[in-house]
Amino acid sequence: MEEKYVLSVLVENHAGVLSRVSGLFSRRGYNIDSLTVCETADPERSRMTIVVRGDEYILEQIEKQLSKLVEVISIEHCNPSTTTQREMALIKVKADGPNRAVIIETCNIFRAHIVDVAEESLIVEATGSEDKISSLIRLLEPYGIMELLKSGLTAMDRGSKIMK
Repeated sequence: MEEKYVLSVLVENHAGVLSRVSGLFSRRGYNIDSLTVCETADPERSRMTIVVRGDEYILEQIEKQLSKLVEVISIEHCNPSTTTQREMALIKVKADGPNRAVIIETCNIFRAHIVDVAEESLIVEATGSEDKISSLIRLLEPYGIMELLKSGLTAMDRGSKIMK
């Protein structure tokens, strides 16, 4: 059975590391649902959050292949019950006339922020779980989503545990 897995990968912050990691996936025919990368508090390291779909065997193979890369420092499987997982979306929605007030109220319910206002559109910034973002998008669709951008999932362990 195919499931969604979230991996947090700590890597050396060098040119070409992202290319080697993504190349590993493509060479083996694994699709990446989402990938976010950013420098950590230590500028010598970057952290990748990779979302993949597959079964336990595929997850095991991905982890084995990643661990073979010299630049990979550590790999963690992010369990939703022990990690905080968030996504950010920018949504440009048609907001002309009477719909504008309803769209703004919907955004307020989701604690989303209006970050740009134009005559016929609004840009909404929303941060939260994948389900929250998907629900907001579904509610805004009837008004006309003109453009949509999502950051990809990020995840961090809850509590005092840190990735080393």
